[in-house]
Amino acid sequence: MKFCIVTPYIIKGDGQGRANYEIVWEAIRRGHQMTLVGRKIAPELQEHPLVNWVHFDVEKYPSALIKEMMFSIQSGAWLKKHRHEFDLVQVYGAVTSAPGDINTSQFVHTSWQRSPVHTARINKNIYGIYHWLYSNLNSYWEKQAFHQAKVAVAVSDKIKHELIDDLGLESSRIHVIHNGVDIQEFLPGTCDRKELGLSENVNLALFAGDIRTNRKNLDTVLRALVQVSDLHLVVVGNTDGSPYPEMAASLGLSHRVHFTGFRRDIAKIMQAVDLFVFPSRYEACTLVLLEAMASGLPAITATSAGGAELVTSECGFVLSDSDDVEALATALRTLASDRELRIKMGQAARIVAENNTWVSKAQLYIDLFEGMVNDQHHRNSTDLSPSTRPSAVLGGT
Repeated sequence: MKFCIVTPYIIKGDGQGRANYEIVWEAIRRGHQMTLVGRKIAPELQEHPLVNWVHFDVEKYPSALIKEMMFSIQSGAWLKKHRHEFDLVQVYGAVTSAPGDINTSQFVHTSWQRSPVHTARINKNIYGIYHWLYSNLNSYWEKQAFHQAKVAVAVSDKIKHELIDDLGLESSRIHVIHNGVDIQEFLPGTCDRKELGLSENVNLALFAGDIRTNRKNLDTVLRALVQVSDLHLVVVGNTDGSPYPEMAASLGLSHRVHFTGFRRDIAKIMQAVDLFVFPSRYEACTLVLLEAMASGLPAITATSAGGAELVTSECGFVLSDSDDVEALATALRTLASDRELRIKMGQAARIVAENNTWVSKAQLYIDLFEGMVNDQHHRNSTDLSPSTRPSAVLGGT
């Protein structure tokens, strides 16, 4: 079969890009020919004989919005010209102006725009205005794109509900395929805290994410930590322009909250800590949550974080309200005070991760691709069966 995927990135070091990367490799393993319309793809895919890369260079344009608009226009024009060459086309949201057979949603701009922590509501300046315009345009485009597709794929239950409630899609048209995790890269183990620059001989929780805005909700974590005196917190994330080091100091937490900045050794850090906390106020399907679970960490998250449905009561805590300081403090205190519970929950978390590998998710995508193509071929053959053909075609008089 010949498949075409239209997406900005097909690379390992990117959330959506990693999903695309694994889908392409699974298609290759099954012998399918892949045409990738994107801005950047992994070098090993560029050289593969079953892969054709259609590249549109939009990096010269000055902003993310303009780059995406130009990619949408150029890729859409190309796809309209070459659509007949493929058995199936997969697109992502409003990435291209041409319709796709399958549209996969990693993020619903319409829902994000309504969020109380949307960038434009936090930043009352030019930066905020830009993000409001960005969300408005993408909301308009994505509604058109998803209604043109035959099937939608949501990467979490949260995204599925947003596609139904905010974009008006029928539930029967939506498949849920969660993002996956690399269980070879992220796995239980032990790492020397001293070598990693982490506090020794203390209970240590981990928070990882963008800490320059309040979307990831580090502020609630810090407020809850005030009530859990026997727990330290390591925060992985770029501190440039972040308000949280100052907030930690104002709460008297400087000796218990350790800001590491951006780190590339996050897998080792996960092996060195005791638990993971991530009650994000808005998330489509967070990769770092599954990575922590694959590392054997009990997890604390919130229903507002897509993928939270994977955190069962056996492997962690899911807050119904991401801003509930008391509930978060209770969860942190419970795990900080019970080492045996942490171990038990960490083992259960690893099992969940093992059932959600990138390979298994890619298999679900390609099963869906093949199923749709085979169904279409069956319908076409039925439409042209002898009983339905005109008599002239059958050689009748």
